[in-house]
Amino acid sequence: MPPRKTSRAACNVHCLGTGDGWPCADRNHSSYLYELAGTLLLIDCGESVTRSLTARKFDWNALDGIVLSHTHADHLGGLAMLLQGMWLEGRSRDLTIHLPGHVIKPLRNLLHHGYLFDELFGFQLKFQPLPVGKSFTVGKVRLTPHPTSHLDGFRRAFQKKYRVGFDAYCFVIEGAGKRVVHSADLGAPQDLLPVLTKPVDLLVCELAHFTPADLFATLGGHAIKQAAFIHLARNVRARLTSVKRMAARRLPDIPCRFPNDGDVLKF
Repeated sequence: MPPRKTSRAACNVHCLGTGDGWPCADRNHSSYLYELAGTLLLIDCGESVTRSLTARKFDWNALDGIVLSHTHADHLGGLAMLLQGMWLEGRSRDLTIHLPGHVIKPLRNLLHHGYLFDELFGFQLKFQPLPVGKSFTVGKVRLTPHPTSHLDGFRRAFQKKYRVGFDAYCFVIEGAGKRVVHSADLGAPQDLLPVLTKPVDLLVCELAHFTPADLFATLGGHAIKQAAFIHLARNVRARLTSVKRMAARRLPDIPCRFPNDGDVLKF
C-alpha cells in the first residue's frame, strides 16, 4: 500500500473490492484506491474496505478524498465503518466526500444515528455534491462525473412512491498526463460513449449489467491503451476463461485484465 507521500510518477489502481452486487464469498464489494499525481483517491466504499486497508497497514491520514458513484449498498455499505476506523485510528486531516447531492442529508442522519457525531472526529468531515458534467479536484487529480443510466429502471418503477434521487455516475480521472475512465455501474455500455471520445490510458469497467459481447462491441475502435474489467456478474465469472478469449478476439488492440481483490493496476 502506498506511503503517505506518494510518488508523482506512480500511476496505480489498488483493487480493494472487485465483487458485484450479490453476496460474495471470495470478493469484497466495490472499492478502488487510485494513486495518481501524488494523490490518493478512493472511489466507492463497498463492504470490507476498512479491513482491506487495515491489512495493508494503510496510513489513515494519507487519503486525500472519497468519491461515491451512487448509493447502492455494494458501493456505500462500508462507508460508516471506514469513518469510524478513521476516528478511532486518529486521522487528523480534513476529509471531503464527493457524492450524489440527494443523499447528503440522509447520510449525515444515518451517521449521527450510528453515534458517529461530528465532535468525535479529529478532523472536519465535509460532503460535496457531485457537479454534473463539471470538473472538480481532489489533491492534484481532476475528476469529471458523467451521468449514467444505471438507475433509470429504478427511477421508472419507484420514483412516484419514494422521494429519493436516482443518480449514478461514471468518471473521467486526469492527472500526471494520464486520462482514466472509471465506469462504476452502468445501465448499458453506450453510457461510456461520451467519455471515450478522447484517448484513454486505462478503462476500469464493470461487467455485471450487460453481456460481454455487448460491451466489447461498444469498446471496439476506441483509443484505449488498456482495460480492466471488474464487478463481474456471477455468470460471467463462472465462464471467465471463455470471456477472456472473447476479449482477446474482439479487442485485439487493447490489453485486457480481469483483476481480483488485492491486484494493482499499473498504467
